[in-house]
Amino acid sequence: MLLVLNGPNLNRLGRREPGVYGSQTLEDLERQCEAWGAELGESVTCRQSNYEGQLIDWIHEAEEQGYDGIVLNPGALTHSSYALRDAIASQPLPVVEVHISNVDAREAFRHVSLTAPVCRGKISGLGFLGYRLAMEALTESAS
Repeated sequence: MLLVLNGPNLNRLGRREPGVYGSQTLEDLERQCEAWGAELGESVTCRQSNYEGQLIDWIHEAEEQGYDGIVLNPGALTHSSYALRDAIASQPLPVVEVHISNVDAREAFRHVSLTAPVCRGKISGLGFLGYRLAMEALTESAS
């Protein structure tokens, strides 16, 4: 069972900077993740919040709710949230950080991830496909 978490502003996919993030919506992404999960034999729960504390609570609760891993797109919290970093580090589940855009080819402040060092891996710049690759990695590591 995999948990897919999307952070601040990802609810604006399809309307927010389509030249950077594309024209597909969060709902499109969630449907795609559920379909990919079915292909991998995994049930997938998708959640999005613009609130740091909500994301932290979901990370804290994931293991006791039976999840095997977390796909996390922390949005801009990637570069600013020590609290989110500590939440990831405080629990045992593998987490793969995902970004739709290539954060290393964007503004300088996006080049530093506070969360990636405590994640199993990081995938950036491959659009929605990055979520599938993260799910595959988590499924492989669970078997």
